[in-house]
Amino acid sequence: MSVAKKMFASQLPTAFNKHGFPAYTRSEEEQYIQTLLTNTLGSTFYAGAGELLEDAAALHTVMAGKNPEFMAKALVFARNEGLMRLQPLFGLAILSAHRPDLFAKVFPSVVRIPSDLSDFLTILKGLGRGEGGRAVKRQVNRFLANVTEYWALKYNGRGRGYSLGDAIATAHPKPQDLQQQALYRYLRGQEANLALLPQVEALEQLKRAETEAEQIAWIGKGRLPYETVTGAIKPTRAVWEALLYQMPTFALLRHLNALDRAGVFENRTNLDYVAARLTDREALRKSSILPFRFAAAFRQIQRPELRDALREAVELTFGHLPDIGDNTAIFLDVSGSMDGEYLQIGSVFALALYKKTNGSSLFWLFDTEVIHAMPSRHDSILTQADRIHARGGTDTGAPVRGLIKQQKRVDQIIIITDEQQNSGSPFYTELANYRAKINPNVKAFIVDISPYRHAMVPPQDANTFYIYGWSDQVLSYIAQTVKGYRTMVQRVEAIHFDS
Repeated sequence: MSVAKKMFASQLPTAFNKHGFPAYTRSEEEQYIQTLLTNTLGSTFYAGAGELLEDAAALHTVMAGKNPEFMAKALVFARNEGLMRLQPLFGLAILSAHRPDLFAKVFPSVVRIPSDLSDFLTILKGLGRGEGGRAVKRQVNRFLANVTEYWALKYNGRGRGYSLGDAIATAHPKPQDLQQQALYRYLRGQEANLALLPQVEALEQLKRAETEAEQIAWIGKGRLPYETVTGAIKPTRAVWEALLYQMPTFALLRHLNALDRAGVFENRTNLDYVAARLTDREALRKSSILPFRFAAAFRQIQRPELRDALREAVELTFGHLPDIGDNTAIFLDVSGSMDGEYLQIGSVFALALYKKTNGSSLFWLFDTEVIHAMPSRHDSILTQADRIHARGGTDTGAPVRGLIKQQKRVDQIIIITDEQQNSGSPFYTELANYRAKINPNVKAFIVDISPYRHAMVPPQDANTFYIYGWSDQVLSYIAQTVKGYRTMVQRVEAIHFDS
């Protein structure tokens, strides 16, 4: 092979994006991480749910045959650090048919709660796998051995393809004692000794309670989950107040509007309690809430005290972010295809990065033009994110051309985008121009929050890094890579299984 071919052939576009613009194909391992961390199997601007499902199924199958060890590690990574559910469960179902040994190792780290089990079994059935065979049944049995009364009340049924009762009927686990036997019978809808199941007995008494006071008493005695209570009775304000003090942090966030409509926050004590919970750093860490959830709640709730609490919650969520260096350019794609959740999470990420540079970085919004946003270091991330709106087409090269035109030298370029160029000149073309004219050593970080698999930059570019996902860990990976850490593929490869 000639020197010219070695140097330049690998840099030529190898694919086309949704608009027919030149793009690149990156490694299957990287595409797999992207699918796990960004593909929620819901329709997007450029692809319907059916197309995304087919693409994901094909990639899961390829990885199971080509690199099952990497696949297993990636499933654990996506479920626990990426905070995704459906794609890791989908991959786990396919892995079970190819490598039962690896499947068994990672099952407990991917199927963590009963709704995971329900969706996993539903996926297996949808794939025509029935009960999945002995390897699957063995893991399901181990999971069911640890089902508690609380889980039984919170997760049984709930409109999923498989209830816990269905799972018990499928796997036939052997109860270890009389209490577990009673629990299994209850979940199967059979007559059970409720004296051995005080929480279940409290629920049954709640259903028969005739007064609000009786309802509240049984809720407290059984510490009944809010999902169970709201499914059994129509909550009054007093009942919502009783549930308030038992809700996990994520449940509080999701139900702020319902609680407000019910009048719960007319009581200042309740309002102060929720505000304190939402701004509890340790509770936020344990709850592992995707940052865009705060932005969504912020847009729905109008009560000033709660909006302030949400503002503080996001600041706390990103308070641990390592330094990324002051000499950074942050570019946020605000084109029409980013509208909705993509822009919500992208705006939060971009502003968090900007604040971490103490306001010394460039912060530009772009569609086919570039806007110097000049955000505040003192105003909250959520307040400023709420002012950013989608518009226009996409020219990913536009902000880099702006750097060249203004002769601005930066050490890092961070671009948050769905990568769907539809006008102008490609990002990689302008990045090459910038390296030739301004800074040959500039690092580029592409934060991709979409499931489209065509990339803006070829994999051979050693100074460009792809970061995928919706969790706050995305920004930590940028900071770690700035300091010479590793790519996401290398991060997954470094995962070790317990023997």
